[in-house]
Amino acid sequence: MNPAGTLQIRAAFTDGSVRIDAVVLERPAMTRLFVGQNPDAAVRLVPHLYALCAEAQRFTAQAALAVADGRQFERSALDDRLLWLEMLHENLWRLLLDWPVACGLVPARDEFAAWRSARLGVDGLAATRRLIDETLCPLVEKCRKTLVDRNIAPNWPTPDPAAWLVWWQAGGSSPQVPPRPPAPNDIAAAWLARIADVARAAAALEASQPFPLVAAGGDGVGVAQSVTARGILTHAIAIEQGKVKRYHLEAPTDACFAGPQALAALLAGRCFESAGAARIGLETAILALDPCLPYEVEWKDA
Repeated sequence: MNPAGTLQIRAAFTDGSVRIDAVVLERPAMTRLFVGQNPDAAVRLVPHLYALCAEAQRFTAQAALAVADGRQFERSALDDRLLWLEMLHENLWRLLLDWPVACGLVPARDEFAAWRSARLGVDGLAATRRLIDETLCPLVEKCRKTLVDRNIAPNWPTPDPAAWLVWWQAGGSSPQVPPRPPAPNDIAAAWLARIADVARAAAALEASQPFPLVAAGGDGVGVAQSVTARGILTHAIAIEQGKVKRYHLEAPTDACFAGPQALAALLAGRCFESAGAARIGLETAILALDPCLPYEVEWKDA
């Protein structure tokens, strides 16, 4: 199994629409490694075990531990800069490389690669602004013709660590799944949310604003959430006698692909003239939910 897990989607083209037969997400139980360990040592492992969005993983885990210990979690200006840059990187990757292909356009590979090389340097802010103004904005206007009516508003989830804390304090088993924000219910709105996130992250970098990371807890129990490019990332920890008793990590992929519902909702009511067009529609819907691991599609032309 891939260290991040596996995702299999079974779908079919039938009667002019896409039917989602199954979504099977399997994740290795990595957080079980933390149980019985020193909490600080466990948290230090997090970015090594979860390499995608490693900065968000790192700081969200640290915040959960801090609030469980009753400590104020502090981040430096450099920490916030790394978090914003990571969000920018993930969003720009999708907006410049993947969404253009979904719209039948040429991806901006060279421009993105140049920005990746420059983003951490002394001229990183200028490189970011240049990429947005000269490459992203024109590409967005071209994608709009395929994806969106200009009246559609972007949407993105809001962290709620307090609600998560109630579930976590109850043992994390009743109900069986934790509180989850609603998945994107519109492909174009999901795309627009990414564009808005790029604008927000670029402005935050220029103004040295803190990254959105919130936590709740105390007395050995802590929950922290950060808003990543894919949605809300949650880390929850429970400590007893100086050791990790329980640990839970919930990535946006875990919520969006827990079953077929989110993917089916994005495709509900959409009609396609051919199996080829339907398959493109399915891939675009998957892109809107943006799994953080490789996936396979088992496709049937019914």
